[in-house]
Amino acid sequence: MQTMMNSQDHASEIEHSSTLDSDWWRQAVVYQIYPRSFFDTDGDGLGDIKGITQKVSYLKDLGIDAVWLSPFYPSPLADGGYDVANYTDVDPRLGSLADFDELISELHKVGIRVFVDIVPNHSSSEHPWFKQALASQPGSPERSRYHFYDGSGENGELPPSDWPSFFAPSAWTRTQNSDGSLGQWYLHLFAPEQPDFNWEHPDVPELFLQILKFWADRGVDGFRIDVAHALKKDMSQPFRSYPVLREMETPLTGDGVFLDRNEVHEVYKSWRILFNEYNPPRVAVAEAYIRPERRVLYASPDELGQAFNFDLLSSEFDAGEFRTVISKNLEFAAINASSSTWVLSNHDKPRHATKYGFAKIADADDWLLSSGESPVPDSALGLARARAATLLILALPGSTYLFQGEELGLYEVADIPVDQIQDPMWERSHHAAKGRDGCRVPLPWSANEKSFGFSSGTPHLPQPSGFGLFAADKQDRVSGSTLEMYRNAIKIRKQILVGESFSWIENPNSNVLHFQRENGWQCMTNFGSDSVPLPEGTLLIASTSESPEMLLPNTTVWVQK
Repeated sequence: MQTMMNSQDHASEIEHSSTLDSDWWRQAVVYQIYPRSFFDTDGDGLGDIKGITQKVSYLKDLGIDAVWLSPFYPSPLADGGYDVANYTDVDPRLGSLADFDELISELHKVGIRVFVDIVPNHSSSEHPWFKQALASQPGSPERSRYHFYDGSGENGELPPSDWPSFFAPSAWTRTQNSDGSLGQWYLHLFAPEQPDFNWEHPDVPELFLQILKFWADRGVDGFRIDVAHALKKDMSQPFRSYPVLREMETPLTGDGVFLDRNEVHEVYKSWRILFNEYNPPRVAVAEAYIRPERRVLYASPDELGQAFNFDLLSSEFDAGEFRTVISKNLEFAAINASSSTWVLSNHDKPRHATKYGFAKIADADDWLLSSGESPVPDSALGLARARAATLLILALPGSTYLFQGEELGLYEVADIPVDQIQDPMWERSHHAAKGRDGCRVPLPWSANEKSFGFSSGTPHLPQPSGFGLFAADKQDRVSGSTLEMYRNAIKIRKQILVGESFSWIENPNSNVLHFQRENGWQCMTNFGSDSVPLPEGTLLIASTSESPEMLLPNTTVWVQK
């Protein structure tokens, strides 16, 4: 085994180009930014658009191909910005459209493309359309942009159906008339502050075509489509019963009450026509928590082109599970010549550096339900496995989606004081689930500054004292740090990435995954508890802090044959 290959300090600057690079997304490394928790420039405790612009050099050094901005639109923040009051503006607490234009210009200058989040299933209850609907009479055109129905029961006192919400027992909330009397009910698959659009009304699809064009004309390169599978619903009466709302129960026939109905694909075909009017064509990725057999439809070239593969989010750190997920999703991607996506953390799930510190993934959920008291994760084990898993997915063909802070090795924060919890899951689960705030805690930039350099004020979510050990300035240029591992891996990946070939290399040890890419590039991961021999070749990078003599447990290496 030879020594680890030397790498340059930085990747060279890449100028953004509007040439016909229509396949740039197929193997892109995309970095998700949760703007309110990234970097605050005005001291109000909320990250802002200017804060992202100030960190463009950091993003450039990381080597990513694109950023994905979670919602930054005007919002009452009933659900972390996924309750949108205005789809074509910037929340004034986060900045202005001029700030956004400056951000996209600076990112493009260094070759970083931009995705923005589109939330088409529902609006905020503060959206002008919904306000108009509440002020209008039953049966009015204003109300028909949403789903308003009379209640059931003798006097309409019961919801129109037994449909549940993700955030509450019922997906229906009753309105109050101007005279104080109770009125109709409206549908919301999420919080009551997030009424669902009626996609059968012609105004709704036209609105979103205008929204997509608005951002594409400003230079946005791609779109992440929130709850992409839920737009079309079976509202025929009498309403069918649907007592359980779980994504994976979506039938393969596409004729469920809601979620993943066949009609939704006509929406995305119309979007693709718009996307293809640009040079290069705009791209999109569907968030659709559904079975892979159905998910593949959203990734077809005449629709969105790509769909999130979330299978690893719920997979144990186990060689057999990883191999099954990888093989299955590469096969599905090949069906319509798309590319797969690989995700280990995002704004909705516990950070994988914590998740992998438990004996089983389910323990992480129990830990959050118990306010972080028991069981307790093994933080060192979790980080070692997280680094190994990240290096593995970066070696796979397809796009890798990273979540802000994972490059620092950040852990899930489970002990946020209950009076500071923001996630609506907390209240609507009757304080049974603390929700998703633990992965949305503001980033630590400087170990010895107030709020760890995130803000001169008080962060909107409290940072634990231990975050200082993971601050970016503590890891910058430090050999073996998690930040440097990410930087080096992405840089090496760009240097050796050629095509999308992939083949398994069989290993007699069932705890080892070994595969080969083009030009003899190999990746090998040891999921077991015993060291195994390293593959032959030049060591390019390892997930451990030092060059290993053997492939250690919970470790990934890349080698060049």
